[in-house]
Amino acid sequence: MEPTETAPPRRQGRGSPGGRRPTYDFESLLPIAVAEFNTRGYDATSMDHLARTAGITKSSFYNHVEGKEGLLRAALERALDQLFGILEEPTAQEGSALERLRHIIKRQVEVLMAELPYVTLLLRVRGNTDVERWALARRKAFDATIASLVADAVADGEMGDDVDPWLAARVLSGTVNSLIEWYRPGRADALQLPDRIVDLVSSGIIRPA
Repeated sequence: MEPTETAPPRRQGRGSPGGRRPTYDFESLLPIAVAEFNTRGYDATSMDHLARTAGITKSSFYNHVEGKEGLLRAALERALDQLFGILEEPTAQEGSALERLRHIIKRQVEVLMAELPYVTLLLRVRGNTDVERWALARRKAFDATIASLVADAVADGEMGDDVDPWLAARVLSGTVNSLIEWYRPGRADALQLPDRIVDLVSSGIIRPA
């Protein structure tokens, strides 16, 4: 999957002919809100900030959005739907536990690359609102699926019997999720990155002494 970004509609400069304000709808305002949430933090972002960034009045913003919580919910749903969609893919449901695990890790990386702003927001929520607590519960459910697959791989002899499934799942998730800190679209190795990360977590980086 090639990384993509959702760009907000181009808005005219203040000196452009006619001086018309940009035209938005909910879908085109969402990436603007996500960028602000990631930059300022959700709690510190006001509707005034969002309207000013979009170049429209707050009342115009409210024509399309009931409030910032609705934008947060939509953004988190987008990220979570993509992640849970991986678990429904045939390769994530068929084959050995280890094969399924490798597929899920690769697809996690691909989703993160393709939906970087949305997954970044998902990984930064702290449970301060009902929407954030809902998102955290969904994340825990996803991590529990990974831990279950690790446990199955250990039981099937595909991993060492000394592997702690919960710890392994946390390490795997932490490795993938760390991409939000350093991955940026446009990397020369973007197409190879998912496979390279799967290879690293499969073979390890530091060999035993």
